Amino acid sequence: MAPSIISNDRARRIALAAQGFRDARPSGRVDARHFSRVLGRVGVLQLDSVNIVCRAHFMPVYSRLGPYDRESLDRWAYGGALFEYWAHEAALLPVRHRHLMGFRMADEPHWSSFDRLKQERPGYIDDVLDIVRRRGPLTVSDLDDRGPRSGPWWGRDHGKLALEYLFDMGLVTTADRIGFKRVYDVTERVFPPDILAQPALPPHEAQKELLVLAARSLGVGTAEDLGDYYRIRMPVTRPLLDELERQGRLERVDVRGWSKPAYLHPEAVAPHSVPTRTLLSPFDPVVWFRPRALRMFDFHYRIEIYVPEAKRVYGYYVLPFLLDGELVARVDLKADRSASTLVVKGAWAEPEVDRLHVARELRHELETYAAWLDLASVDVVGNGDLAPLL
Repeated sequence: MAPSIISNDRARRIALAAQGFRDARPSGRVDARHFSRVLGRVGVLQLDSVNIVCRAHFMPVYSRLGPYDRESLDRWAYGGALFEYWAHEAALLPVRHRHLMGFRMADEPHWSSFDRLKQERPGYIDDVLDIVRRRGPLTVSDLDDRGPRSGPWWGRDHGKLALEYLFDMGLVTTADRIGFKRVYDVTERVFPPDILAQPALPPHEAQKELLVLAARSLGVGTAEDLGDYYRIRMPVTRPLLDELERQGRLERVDVRGWSKPAYLHPEAVAPHSVPTRTLLSPFDPVVWFRPRALRMFDFHYRIEIYVPEAKRVYGYYVLPFLLDGELVARVDLKADRSASTLVVKGAWAEPEVDRLHVARELRHELETYAAWLDLASVDVVGNGDLAPLL
């Protein structure tokens, strides 16, 4: 039977509904029920150290729920609901999915820095694990003998390398964070017995389950889209998707305008419309895989944090603006906390949008966003075709 054919517009509505943008925002206090609903949709909250506006893991929850208490999200996350691991980069995931990461924890990491540490200081990693067992929870700075840093910028000392090695192996985990600093503890003191007792799935089965979860979160996507969600390599992804299609767990479809076949989750829905008005983090699942954002939304997006300032096109920390199911603008923001101001360093509309309408809606969103960040005002100082209208 030939695959079903759907339009790109329908695929876009399916994707946004799968990501939780069809769900009504809470009218009252946001609590654990709402956080759980968001995680049930997105599956992953990516972590990142950049804090020029807001920590990365706070933003996808704001984009779907609106303003909420950020500390309450961290209390819920590190109170047993979520755990940190390498999923789509460093991320928070539902603790019930820990067994799906077991195959990665069983695969000993062979970064050159880890190998060098084991050669230079045999037994040191085991010593650090013993220290965490006896003295944890602890931060890197709590270790007495940390050794030299491996470099001036992103370099890690021996203590940090040992803890990260143990983290990769699943022997220690993040018990909490102080600011953005990890507090490590052994897993048996952090996870409940039923989670620890759940056996890790074999790699083949675990990766199949992760691809199904990715399809649930994306609604519809190509093999590249689905594999990218939990960082599964294409040579592994493609045969697994064929198997999932044969089992009826995913449906193969063709999306008009897409050059490659796509896979539809059986629970995916296509609402008539997706009324939305929100800013998205650069690390939001809607835009984190840039080829998908271009294909689905005709939105060419690159993060320019590591681009020299003179070569940046839009700015240092640029957030896409999602309005009624379309990515219609982008805005370069900075939270000036000393002045209690959200600074708009630049704002640009996408081609062929009603710029006045977009500017009005974006202004309302910026004011809501600033208030959520406990900033008193919005100051438009930058360039771009939307800046004068803002």
